[in-house]
Amino acid sequence: MTVGTLLYAQSGGVTAVINATAASVLETARARRVKVLAGRNGILGVLREELIDTSKESAAAIRGLAQTPGGAFGSCRVKLKSLDEDRAKYERLLAVFKAHDVRWFLYNGGNDSADTALKVSQLADEYGYPLTCVGVPKTVDNDLAVTDCCPGFGSAAKYTAVSVREAALDVAAMADTSTKVFVYEAMGRHAGWLAAAAGLAGQGPDDAPQVILFPERAYDEDAFIGQVQAVVARVGWCVVVASEGIRTADGRFVADAGAGKDSFGHTQLGGVAAHLAGRVKDRLGVKVHWTLPDYLQRSARHIASKTDLDQARAVGKAAVQFALKGMNATMPVIVRTADAPYGWKIEAASLDRIANREKTMPANFIRKDGHGITAAARRYLEPLIRGEAYPAYARDGLPKYVSLKNVAAGKKLPDWTA
Repeated sequence: MTVGTLLYAQSGGVTAVINATAASVLETARARRVKVLAGRNGILGVLREELIDTSKESAAAIRGLAQTPGGAFGSCRVKLKSLDEDRAKYERLLAVFKAHDVRWFLYNGGNDSADTALKVSQLADEYGYPLTCVGVPKTVDNDLAVTDCCPGFGSAAKYTAVSVREAALDVAAMADTSTKVFVYEAMGRHAGWLAAAAGLAGQGPDDAPQVILFPERAYDEDAFIGQVQAVVARVGWCVVVASEGIRTADGRFVADAGAGKDSFGHTQLGGVAAHLAGRVKDRLGVKVHWTLPDYLQRSARHIASKTDLDQARAVGKAAVQFALKGMNATMPVIVRTADAPYGWKIEAASLDRIANREKTMPANFIRKDGHGITAAARRYLEPLIRGEAYPAYARDGLPKYVSLKNVAAGKKLPDWTA
């Protein structure tokens, strides 16, 4: 058994394949005879010293984990502030690491999580504690800097494109006497990657979705209503896909719920699809339906992308390898080597190039009228949704998903209070 312990934790919104990353972390560490603890509910579990002993899980359970959506160890939306502002919390983390002989810390999340891993590495360095911190990429929003794409995005993108194509067939069938406009809301607070993925559902200008609204372009209601009206007149019906985070020219979220901010400091959004559907109905007088897939788009393991699954597993394996090599304050990122045939590899990137940065849609990925994707966007997106990675199914017709035992590791410190 290698001296020292590896601690793995999941953060932020989970994805259809984050557990595949976790499975890869555990399998790679076990092959190197490294003990792995997991934080229960992300960084909160570390602060509370609520740690899970993953050695109690069978190899079969870990294999099944790769086919299971959700976050096997629990996640959280907690953003630690600067080392000065939250110093007591960072020092508590270090105390837990020392108590359990944690020498390697892997934090699986987005840019806020990368920032946490970076700050923990800085504090450990300040105190002279031998700790290697590695960020592990994950987000359906696809907004992490440096990496070509984010594990979790490809599967959510596939779900989005498939769902929009299927819903469009429904709308087309009913449009003569029923729904003429259908509005689909995609996740994406500041970046329109998932909304863009919906554009893969069609090829020609009259194929759904005929209108896509991106956070990267200011929302103009008159222009939007005019385009929907024109599409309905020409095609007979219209499918609209909108990012949850679209804003007006003055920077106001169209779907601002007025409900304050979440624990990450993000404005709580209240449902852009419902708002847009109401405006279309009021101004055009046609029947409108809308949908908010919400968690469905990020938990749909049954229609995961094979590319996404492979990349999720690859970053988990690389994260352990980087950690054991002492590659501190790094993240395994995906580097595209070719579009056709699609090729990719894993490389190391410094966390200070990723933490608290956000990658939005390039201007050349958005059509000139602001309401669709370009050929360049299609070339980027298409490989990411390719391939099927269906889970095994039970005789009852449902997927075989696993639940881990999540046996608690013994506590060694006094209880922590915030």
